[in-house]
Amino acid sequence: MPTYEYRCRKCGHEFEQFQKITDPPLSECPVCSGSVERLITTGGGFILKGRGFYATDYAQGRGATRCGREQPCCGKDTPCEVKPCDD
Repeated sequence: MPTYEYRCRKCGHEFEQFQKITDPPLSECPVCSGSVERLITTGGGFILKGRGFYATDYAQGRGATRCGREQPCCGKDTPCEVKPCDD
């Protein structure tokens, strides 16, 4: 559920409210009962934590090896000379 920020037009109180996207905007301040406006904010950051979110995590064991002089591929012990690998 998104978090919306509001500001009271009467007393200036700012607060956050968890609401469904389909819920109507709030209209009353919880402090003074004045009218409120919904603020436009940048929103929260999107943070991924843990294993499995980076390209390097998927490169091992899933056929995603890259041929080239920088690293070995195709089961060889030495880097490949030509792309794709020659056997």
